Amino acid sequence: MTEEGVNGLSLAEVARRLGVTPPSLYKYFPSLLSVYDALYARAARAHLDVMRAAMDESEPGLRALEAGLMASGHWCIEHRARAQLLFWRPVPSFEPSPDAFAPSVEMMELNRKGLADAVAAGELGPDGATDEAIYLVSIMIAGTLSQAMANEPDLPWGDGRFSPLFPKLMALLPAAYPPDGKPTRRSRRGQSGG
Repeated sequence: MTEEGVNGLSLAEVARRLGVTPPSLYKYFPSLLSVYDALYARAARAHLDVMRAAMDESEPGLRALEAGLMASGHWCIEHRARAQLLFWRPVPSFEPSPDAFAPSVEMMELNRKGLADAVAAGELGPDGATDEAIYLVSIMIAGTLSQAMANEPDLPWGDGRFSPLFPKLMALLPAAYPPDGKPTRRSRRGQSGG
């Protein structure tokens, strides 16, 4: 997948590289989509483990959330093809099975817990633990990764123009969800229609 693109995977090429005939693979995988499902499950579990370990080693709240997302960024850059399968869905006909997708659900729960802990610690206002905040965090990390992978594909996380900016994006969360509950000037303008 790294050489040919995620959507370029074929059972014939897998069999060739393994030194077996394509029909031999059907003993283990009934279709190419089942291979993608197995790859998705393994990648999702590995990604979740990396995020959880980083968050467990950090102080609960925004520090843990940022540590988990930074670990995610490192993992995604190091495993580009698997990250693309997980987060960009480059195979139009593939949708992961519920079992394969379960680690992704756990990952979102880790992010929710990080935001909830930040609210509990007074780092964010109550709206910082909403679905909207989850979506915002998701956009921040996916956008950073997309720019890094598209424009600086050979650089590790933390180098170049894009991934070093991620901590600054995380620092914007208290402005979006102020701990004192008072809307920022920008959000007041948006509420009044101006």
